Amino acid sequence: MADRRTVFFISDRTGITAEMLGNSLLSQFEDFQFQRQTVPFVDSPEKIDAVIRQVNETAEREGKRPIVFSSVVDEGMSATIRQEADALTLDLFQVFIAPLEAELGAKSSHAAGRSHGLANSHEYFARMEAINFTQTHDDGAATRDLAKAQVILVGVSRCGKTPTSLYLAVQFGVRAANFPLTPDDFVDRKLPASVLPWRDRLFGLTIDPERLHRIREERRPGGKYAALENCRYEVRECEQLMQREGIPMLDTTAKSIEEIATTILHRAKVQRHVY
Repeated sequence: MADRRTVFFISDRTGITAEMLGNSLLSQFEDFQFQRQTVPFVDSPEKIDAVIRQVNETAEREGKRPIVFSSVVDEGMSATIRQEADALTLDLFQVFIAPLEAELGAKSSHAAGRSHGLANSHEYFARMEAINFTQTHDDGAATRDLAKAQVILVGVSRCGKTPTSLYLAVQFGVRAANFPLTPDDFVDRKLPASVLPWRDRLFGLTIDPERLHRIREERRPGGKYAALENCRYEVRECEQLMQREGIPMLDTTAKSIEEIATTILHRAKVQRHVY
């Protein structure tokens, strides 16, 4: 049975930074089962005292020190966590800020919320626009304004187009549309007319037919749509169509959404924004 350890992500804002870096580090320890707790908006001495009590009670109850990933920017409050919490405390800002200050010859602002706040309203509203655009242009629901799309994902139904499009919009502010390729397109042996003008923005997703069969069975069991032979037919014809049209293609079967999105951005040379 895997060893259990409690992990706290403590932040004076949303906790996203602490979670992202902390989870990346924890992923290297596969034999442990981590019980994660995120405590956001710890931005006053009273809240610092409360979270320290929570950490120390956990240490006493479990007989093991918790692990704390802290992204609290205020030097005094972060020092209090390090000194008073009965935990291995990894202070993400203090570890990196001091060397950067020394290298750049400048003091940092020590302002909370710089990476996930509204410090740049233009970028924030650009991301909201990308999310709205992606939702409007999901699954071929709308073909107007496709000229504004930075990437248009195509592939058979349930191959991962929608979640990838939404991830591109939310995470990177990319205006991503997606469009299903259907048996009608395979009979015609050509791309739908509505996406033809934007051929240079198309990126194809494909998937293993057996995996597609299992996904479709969960959504709509027992019919032709989910039948294994139909899945094999659609995937085969879709791949052949994309190859004939010269559309770059990626197999999503064993890849996470993060891997799929990053590969698309890299191969399609789409500008990414990090929020």
